[in-house]
Amino acid sequence: MTKHRLLLVDGSSYLYRAFHAMPDLRNAAGEPTGAIYGMVNMMRRARSELKADHIACVFDAKGKTFRDEMYSEYKAHRSPMPEDLVKQIEPIHAIVKALGWPVLMVSGVEADDVIGTLACQATQAGWETIISTGDKDLAQLVNPSVTLINTMTNEKLDINGVIEKFGVPPERIVDYLSIIGDAVDNVPGVPKAGPKTANKWLAEFGDLDHLMANADQVKGVVGENLRASLEWLPQARQLITVKTDCDLSPHLPGLDDLHAKSEDAALLRELFERYAFKTWLRDVEKQLTSPPHQAPESTFDLAGTPIANQASDESASPKKSGAIASSPTKDLSQDTKDLQDAIIKNYECITDEVGLEKWLKKIESAELTAVDTETTSLDALAAELVGISLSVKPGEACYIPVAHRNGEVQLNRDAVLTKLKPWLESKAHLKLGQNLKYDAHIFANYGITLKGVAFDTLLESYVLESHLPHNMDSLAERHLGMKTIRYEEVCGKGVHQIGFDQVDLKIATDYAAEDADITLRLHLELWPQIQESPGLLYVYEKIEMPAMRVLGIMERNGIRIDSALLAKQGQQVGKRLLELEGEIHQLAGQPFNIQSPKQIAEILFVQLELPVIKKTPSGAPSTDEEVLQKLAEDYPLPARILDYRSLAKLMSTYIEKLPRMADPKTGRVHTNFSQATAVTGRLASSDPNLQNIPVRTEEGRRIREAFVPADGCKLLSADYSQIELRIMAHIAEDDNLLAAFRDGKDVHQATAAEIFGVPLDQVSSEQRRYAKVINFGLIYGMSAFGLAGNLGIERSAAQNYIAKYFDRYPGVAQYMEHTRLEARENGYVETVFGRRLWLPEIKGSNGPRRQGAERAAINAPMQGTAADLIKLAMIAVEDWLEKEQLKTKLLLQVHDELVFDVPMDEIELLQAKLPDLMCNVAELKVPLVVSIGIGDNWEEAH
Repeated sequence: MTKHRLLLVDGSSYLYRAFHAMPDLRNAAGEPTGAIYGMVNMMRRARSELKADHIACVFDAKGKTFRDEMYSEYKAHRSPMPEDLVKQIEPIHAIVKALGWPVLMVSGVEADDVIGTLACQATQAGWETIISTGDKDLAQLVNPSVTLINTMTNEKLDINGVIEKFGVPPERIVDYLSIIGDAVDNVPGVPKAGPKTANKWLAEFGDLDHLMANADQVKGVVGENLRASLEWLPQARQLITVKTDCDLSPHLPGLDDLHAKSEDAALLRELFERYAFKTWLRDVEKQLTSPPHQAPESTFDLAGTPIANQASDESASPKKSGAIASSPTKDLSQDTKDLQDAIIKNYECITDEVGLEKWLKKIESAELTAVDTETTSLDALAAELVGISLSVKPGEACYIPVAHRNGEVQLNRDAVLTKLKPWLESKAHLKLGQNLKYDAHIFANYGITLKGVAFDTLLESYVLESHLPHNMDSLAERHLGMKTIRYEEVCGKGVHQIGFDQVDLKIATDYAAEDADITLRLHLELWPQIQESPGLLYVYEKIEMPAMRVLGIMERNGIRIDSALLAKQGQQVGKRLLELEGEIHQLAGQPFNIQSPKQIAEILFVQLELPVIKKTPSGAPSTDEEVLQKLAEDYPLPARILDYRSLAKLMSTYIEKLPRMADPKTGRVHTNFSQATAVTGRLASSDPNLQNIPVRTEEGRRIREAFVPADGCKLLSADYSQIELRIMAHIAEDDNLLAAFRDGKDVHQATAAEIFGVPLDQVSSEQRRYAKVINFGLIYGMSAFGLAGNLGIERSAAQNYIAKYFDRYPGVAQYMEHTRLEARENGYVETVFGRRLWLPEIKGSNGPRRQGAERAAINAPMQGTAADLIKLAMIAVEDWLEKEQLKTKLLLQVHDELVFDVPMDEIELLQAKLPDLMCNVAELKVPLVVSIGIGDNWEEAH
């Protein structure tokens, strides 16, 4: 007799994970769909990976449970379910049923209790049970026939797994959790008793009952806490214990009713169409129109993509074997969309000359080749090449290992690179990658200049959907309906992670060749979508792709730092920190750890009884920067703490860290510029972040003094002046604002004259300051409340200023209203050049978030256009430098500023040419202005 297997999915756990994975996904009607999308993926993955003949998905029912009656504070600290998730609950129930899953919800108990009861019944019937969940409480159910599996982390908890993870066997999990408590469900344990203490006590006393009976033997403070908890612990145990005897008869006559069913294709088609899951819709429509024998029942891969019928190669059709059109653009993309499920993977590991020559011929004749590198480090300038993967058509890829350190046979790295160099440096052979800037650095480390870079899927995704993740795993799931092999699955994670050079070649090939294959497939999906929009095509072809090359040059150039000067600054800042520490302790009336939020809260709110501004999610008084700034308006101690925090951050982030990050040979630091981070198109700098050096404090500005030119050079700064205000004038087409810029007026002075009704030459410095705050504040959608706070005036006065502003600049008011409407209708706004700036919350039902999205909609076109302009400027300047064969080097881009290393004999030329180049990258209705500064350090040049 075949032993049955029951698969139980903790639906309530699943839906929260699905929602938080993609909280901003919506269909054209503005309905939230991220949780629904995630549930389909997760349910199909569970069914495919954890094969079972009986299945069920269990959700929490509405209303209170017996635990709420037992303990009024049960789960009291949990935030209410997000409104966007609430809207997706009923559709999730419907779609899970349509996927063939029996759905159970039982009033008065939790999903855990239903799962516990079903697992108990299955054990009694001699069945095997698998519970798919991330809930640690369910570890108490594990026995020889019940196993927990977390499909998100691939963690498997059998009896030994429970012991290894928690230090106790399954039958002691309830005692263990009763001792340490469950913060998620707001069930207190023994104060100060953590996992180690719980393990120690249970090892010594056996179980909770014997521990309580011998509580007087436990010494110290924790023993006192245990004795104080004796009355509570039995109730805690009752709350934590999962019921295994629920009456399920009204919902489920017997276990046999949980037999796995086929998917309801017709209902799925209706649901996929409504919620705009286009790839799945195509799949299910094909299933409905195909003859029955061509649509195997419920066969899906881990991400929910139908698996192709596993026929032999001889019987497979040309399309199923991957013989599809070779055009790298629209036609091939359409075939790929229709046939993702039918592409057979053919991945090769190249370890001999014959295989290498075969693939050299393939890439020489290919119209487009996806290329990817495997390395020893995320730091591209320091990483070593471990292997190269290539793909020339969907499903066909290879991996060429060159530096695996596990003794397996492989080709010599230098020999492989020598063979590949002519192709890699050929402009005629078009190449594609996912974040090719990184791969270009890797090849450059070996003296190879990557050319023929035609496409980058990271940037294609960024241009199409800047608000969503752009890593390959996310892209493959979103656009191809495929689950890729994760790096952690290959190399492990945490302290147990190994380098890719230690990975077995078979595993490495599956992972690396898939990267190249998926990159090609993604391009075939994304590129046609970009081609459909002239604006997106311009942004991709004329801005992002050329900017990628320039950023690679800047990253390799780096910028020189004066480590000796930083060391001197470190001594001065260290001395000031000690002085501040003394002042803080004196103001507090006692010494304490200034780095400890808990001790700060104790001093401020208990000892000094300062007002509590807001609380943390756990209910404790917050001591974040916003709170301290508010308190600093009236009290000296919070102000000094802020000063201390600011200086301590400068010390750790820049003064101490920069010298360690500098190349010891050149003294230069090399930041990484990320193109695909900010939704507005702005670049992000990291390792080190050179865009966030504080410039409002003297100490922050002094750090810029440590950035110095190369020998025989000066640093030159070229900065767009008031760029976002100029873009506002261009977009809003307001006559008065346009006239102010065209006439070369001080726009803040002109605004003050308009608002205060005084002649231009009689505007006071205070009036100009007010006008400046208003000008920049309105760009960011500032309200009267925000303006009042910034200017320190009454809200009514601020409202009056805004009214006067809009009265004098009616075009700005019209622009703002038009932009709000456009954003609500489309879900995005656009820059002058056609970049789309997505605003997922603009159609949401959450009022504050929607208002925030409306404010962002007003600013986004200006900030995004400014980002486009500075990238165009970088491209134009770098092209000119190369054309003229100058020795000047472009080093940094920081907001609206470019920084250069300029030899002394080229300074005059740069001063004359840069403003012309930067001001003519686009033609706006107002003139662009660039200011130039030159100095022996960055601060002096800026």
